[in-house]
Amino acid sequence: MSLDLPRTEPRTAHPAADEVRQRLEHARTTRLAQLKALDDTGQSPGDHLMSNQIDAIKRVLTEIDEAFARVDDGTYGTCLGCSKAVPPERLEILPHTRYCVACQRRAA
Repeated sequence: MSLDLPRTEPRTAHPAADEVRQRLEHARTTRLAQLKALDDTGQSPGDHLMSNQIDAIKRVLTEIDEAFARVDDGTYGTCLGCSKAVPPERLEILPHTRYCVACQRRAA
C-alpha cells in the first residue's frame, strides 16, 4: 500500500446534481423525522417553545424545497445576495443555504 495516494478526493466547485439531491433528501428526511417526533410527544395548547420548534422545522423544509428548485433551474450553489459561488464546504454543512456567509450575516 503506497502512502503517496491522496487521502481525499479533490473538491469540485459545484458538486454533481445527484450528490446535491442526496444531501437535500437527507436534510429533508431528518427534518421530517424531527417534526414527527415533536408531533408524537403531544403538544399542549400553551407550549410556545414546541410551537416555535415546529415552525422553524417547517421553514427549513420550505428552504429545502426551494433548494431542490435551484438544482433544477441550475442556480444551486450561487448566492442569492451577491451572485457569487457559495463555498462547497458551506453547502456540505447546510445544503439548503441560499447565501454565502457574508450575505447571510447581512440578511440576519
